[in-house]
Amino acid sequence: MSGIRSDILRAGLDTLHFTRAHRLIEPYARGAGLVFVLHQVCRVRRKSFAPNRILTLDPGFLESVILKVRAAGLDIITIDEMHRRLVSGQCDRRFAVFTLDDGYRDTLTQAYPVFKRHNVPFTVYVPGDFPGGRGELWWLALEAIIAKRGAINVDLGAGDEKFATKTTAEKWSTYDWIYWRLRSMSEVRQRTIIRDLCARYDYDLASHCRSLIMSWKELRGLATDPLATIGAHTQGHFAVAKLSDEDALEEMAKGAARLERELGARPLHLSYPYGDERSAGPRDFQMASELGFKTAVTTRKGMIFPEHKDHLTALPRVSLNGDYQALKYIDLYLTGAPFALWNGFARLNVA
Repeated sequence: MSGIRSDILRAGLDTLHFTRAHRLIEPYARGAGLVFVLHQVCRVRRKSFAPNRILTLDPGFLESVILKVRAAGLDIITIDEMHRRLVSGQCDRRFAVFTLDDGYRDTLTQAYPVFKRHNVPFTVYVPGDFPGGRGELWWLALEAIIAKRGAINVDLGAGDEKFATKTTAEKWSTYDWIYWRLRSMSEVRQRTIIRDLCARYDYDLASHCRSLIMSWKELRGLATDPLATIGAHTQGHFAVAKLSDEDALEEMAKGAARLERELGARPLHLSYPYGDERSAGPRDFQMASELGFKTAVTTRKGMIFPEHKDHLTALPRVSLNGDYQALKYIDLYLTGAPFALWNGFARLNVA
């Protein structure tokens, strides 16, 4: 997300908080609870060019969120307990669920100690390719390549294009342009382009994956703690909505099978990579159900309502975004007001 867009969204949240309009909306928007989504939990140096900063959260802030959620009277529960409550209709007590996508090593080194200290259950969604070092964290690779250079060349399908990346503004502009072009094209074409770009600028995708993602050994150790639930995140972190029926089904099935083979238990919960409307849709929700997943989560913004019992493989989440590390925003999230406004007061967003 560009700095300008982030500033606009922050201004909207600040206005909502300052006017206290969220308290008026809360009775209609609070729902039964919410599912938080995190990615990297780490102490990061603030940089002027950091497009993936939105995917990072300071461990100290994570701890503050946990305390804030409990002070607000919400139960912090496992994803299995959320499923049980929704299916049984026992949603009288509001809840929060903590989830983390991708299986970053700092989940183990930074987030886990916080969860353990406060006895907080959590779910980690892991792509089958990632712990073995075959993952392609291309969004981070693109940032790293742009950050180090004053210009880059990339072939996005119409021959080489040259992008100036000397100034911070040029770096942001180039990243946004290339990122969204890659997100709009087929998954196969996207990965071909990013592999070519990494080869051109001597960036080792596999080495980067091994340095950032937990190994199978580390995951096995984490999985022994009852606080931890390991969920599936497809095989290669592809946007399943952009795949054929056969390939989408295979992506979800193979990712789960790899986790079962390595960890000894088949994952019962799924997270769709990227998770927005362009990356996972009704066809994929149905496939996830047919594959036997009890729940599947998106990144569509929203609270969990009792009505979600009929849409358990299309659940929304609330992002703990690295650009919004202030407890006043958590106050807003817990009321559900920002998401009610975002969704036009619709409780379900499953189309």
